[in-house]
Amino acid sequence: MFLANGFVVGSWSPHIPGVAQRLELSEFALGLLILCFGLGAIAAMTVSGQMVARFGSRRTLLLFALPVIAALPLVLAVANVWLAALALAIFGGAVGGMDVAMNANVVLLEKRLGRAIMSSSHGFWSLGGFAGGALGGVLIERVGLYPHALAVAVLAALVVGLAYPMVMDDHGSTPSAVARPAGHSQGRLPRRAAIYVIGAMAMLCLCAEGAILSWSALFLQKAMLADTATAGFAFAGFSGAMAVTRFLGDSLRNRLGAVATFRLSGLIAGLALAVAGLATEPWVAIVAFFASGIGIANMVPILFSSAGNQPGIDAGVAMSVVTTMGHSGLLLAPSIIGFVGGLFGLGPVFVGLAVMLGAVMLLAGKTASADWRPAARFDAVAADVTG
Repeated sequence: MFLANGFVVGSWSPHIPGVAQRLELSEFALGLLILCFGLGAIAAMTVSGQMVARFGSRRTLLLFALPVIAALPLVLAVANVWLAALALAIFGGAVGGMDVAMNANVVLLEKRLGRAIMSSSHGFWSLGGFAGGALGGVLIERVGLYPHALAVAVLAALVVGLAYPMVMDDHGSTPSAVARPAGHSQGRLPRRAAIYVIGAMAMLCLCAEGAILSWSALFLQKAMLADTATAGFAFAGFSGAMAVTRFLGDSLRNRLGAVATFRLSGLIAGLALAVAGLATEPWVAIVAFFASGIGIANMVPILFSSAGNQPGIDAGVAMSVVTTMGHSGLLLAPSIIGFVGGLFGLGPVFVGLAVMLGAVMLLAGKTASADWRPAARFDAVAADVTG
C-alpha cells in the first residue's frame, strides 16, 4: 500500500510542466495550484485520524486508496484552473488520508509482530516515488500524458487489489493494541502534550527534508557555480540514500532501540547538513547531502511509531496529529526558506537546519514509546496459539 501511494505521487511530478502549459499558468499560479494539493492533504489527515478511531485503519485505508487510484486521470481531465485546483485538493486529500491510515495500521502490526517495520514501510513509499518519477518522464514521451495517467491508475489498482486482502484488520491485532483507555473519546484531539512535542519534532525533520528537496540544486548552482547535471545529483543522492537506509533502519532500531537510533540519525543528519552549508566545492556538498539522507531517513518513521504507541491516545488520532504537523513543515518550509535564503544565502540556511536537527536530537528520549513492549508480544503469541 505504501508502494502504491508513493508510485502515484511520484508519477504526478512529471505531469506538472504539462499541466502548467495546458492551463497556461505562470510560475506563481502553478505554485498556488500545487499548494491546493498540500492543503487538501493536511485537511484530510485530521479527518482520516478520526475515521481510524471510529472505523479502524483497514477500512479507512481502502476508503482513501480508491480515490488515490483515480486521482491522476481526474487531474488531467479538467479543463480550467478552478477545476484543477479542486481536483488537486481531492488528490492531496486522498494521498494524505491514506498516509494516516497506512501508518496507523503499521503501528498495530508492529505491536503484533513485536518488532519494527515502520522504516521499511516508508522505504517502499520512497521506492514507489522513485519508480513513478523515473518511469513517468519516459512513458509520457512515448505514449502521451493521458495514456500514462491511465496506466498509472491501472498499476496502482493492481497493487492495491493484491495488497488490501492481506492488510491486517484492526480487530485481528492484540487486545492491548485496540483497547480504548478509560474515558477516551474517539476522534477528539488528544490533551497529552507529548503528542504535540512529537509532532513538532516531525515538523522540524520534514522542514529539513523539504529544504533539501526544493533548494539543494539551486544552492549548488548559485553558491558553487555547478552545472545543471551536477546540481541534480544533490537531491538524487539524498533521495537514494534515504530509500536504502529506510530498508535497513528497522534492523538497526530492533537492535539499538528507538532512542539510540533516533539520536544517531539526528547526529549524522545534523553534521552532514552543516558540512553541506559550509561546502565550497560541489562534490563535497553532494556527499554531504547523501549523508544527510542516511541520517534523516529513519527519524520520521521512528516519530510515527512513537506517536502511534502513546498511552491513552487512539493510534489513528495520534497519527493524524503528528502527520498533519509534520507535513505542514514539509509544505511551508520551502517558501520560508526561500525568503530567508534570499536575505542571508542558502549556505547559512542549511547550517541553521543542522542546528535545528541537533535540538531535535536532544529530544530523542521522547521516542522511547516507539519500542515494542514485551507484554504486547506475549499477548500476540498467546492470541496466535489460542486462536
